[in-house]
Amino acid sequence: MPKLTALARRWAPYLLSLLRIVVAALFLEHGLQKLWGFPGGTSPVPLYSMAGAAGVIETVGGLLLLLGLFTRAAAFVLSGEMAVAYFMVHAPHSFYPVVNRGELAVLYCFVFLYFVFAGGGPWSVDAAIPALRDTGVNSR
Repeated sequence: MPKLTALARRWAPYLLSLLRIVVAALFLEHGLQKLWGFPGGTSPVPLYSMAGAAGVIETVGGLLLLLGLFTRAAAFVLSGEMAVAYFMVHAPHSFYPVVNRGELAVLYCFVFLYFVFAGGGPWSVDAAIPALRDTGVNSR
């Protein structure tokens, strides 16, 4: 077990970055679908609607998270957006997320909340910019 612990400690920061990248890429699709109907061939929503505002937040926030730029701030906004989405859209239908189809909103909310505290890891723009690294804004 000691070898596994040492291996886990060594690779944990890189897997944090990988988790951030994969989650951001998946989340970005929601914003792109709302704004441009891609992927999936759905019609774009009106920009000046609640769904349009969500699409802008998801696209910009998803890109920032994908790059690892201002990771903590972007993750904070995205976590809040997912909490609002859950309580406004899903929770009125049922108490149970599996029934109200809100599991993804809850999962994104808490993964983004984790990034607020963990940051983006070593594979992030935040980690590469000395000004952000030195002020503690960075993700390390």
